[in-house]
Amino acid sequence: MNIVRSLTYAARALRRECLEFRFHYPVEEVKDAGPVDSLHYYVWSDSLFLENMDFDSAGIPRKSYRRQGPQYNPLFIAWWGLHTLERYLRKGDKTDLEKSMAQVRWLKTNAVRRADGAVVWPCYFTWREGRCVLESGWISAMYQSVVISLLVRGYRVTGDHDLLELCQGTRVFHQSVEEGGVRTIEQGHVLYEEYPAFPLPRVLDGLIFSLLGLYDLAVQTRNPEVETLLKQGVEGLKASIGMWDYRGKWSWYGTHGYLCPPHYHTLNYLLLGILGRQTGDAALMNHAAQWNVCNLSLLSKAEVYVVFLLSKNLARLRLPSN
Repeated sequence: MNIVRSLTYAARALRRECLEFRFHYPVEEVKDAGPVDSLHYYVWSDSLFLENMDFDSAGIPRKSYRRQGPQYNPLFIAWWGLHTLERYLRKGDKTDLEKSMAQVRWLKTNAVRRADGAVVWPCYFTWREGRCVLESGWISAMYQSVVISLLVRGYRVTGDHDLLELCQGTRVFHQSVEEGGVRTIEQGHVLYEEYPAFPLPRVLDGLIFSLLGLYDLAVQTRNPEVETLLKQGVEGLKASIGMWDYRGKWSWYGTHGYLCPPHYHTLNYLLLGILGRQTGDAALMNHAAQWNVCNLSLLSKAEVYVVFLLSKNLARLRLPSN
């Protein structure tokens, strides 16, 4: 059964990469997101991160992985909550609002308070990302922050102060990876890691998602500690952006050695621009514009496609997979 599932996943991946490669992935910026009274999230898509999910009897999604099978992952639970909340705002169906609040309740119930004061939402399965291995119970800056973004909006809906109290257990953003946190230092600047294990995968969209979650919390609470974490992360992103840049045209998928597939690249430049606008940072907005696929010539598109296929398949041979 595992062999059949693995072959199915591999066939889907090859078809998606070779035959279904599209420069314009269907994800859009939500202009109304950001203010302290807004329930909207920053990006919207009918397909992004929604594949390979089933739902338990309470309406909580489980992500199905090739090797690990169906798993509760706090990222995708929070993402489903944000997705259904946005759908409610667009269509007015209160069933969608209840689906969103069900995810909020699950995340509230399943938050883990560590002895050091941190509040975390772990993944209880082993995961390999590039050459690093994260053992069951691992955490992620991105996952923490997407949860925060949903719980902040859950607070705006329900007025439940316990949700904000959970969000402010941000100690892992102060702690290094070696200390059980998500913080690293690159050339003197702070970065927050989606996959906090060595060797570091350094995935860009995970870093930006983490900063947007901190931004939501800072806007909601005006907590100086959270504002400092946000400022440090933005400065680290700006100082390190070159490590993800391919010839001013596209983005690398972290340290994996291959160009981002279209959905991750689209996320990268959309999220960069959004973060730049929310924080008033022109450098981030300018880099987002440089990566925008609308600004690519036909020759540059051909180059990106060929380099993506070559680098992705070389990485597939070089790197272990889940």
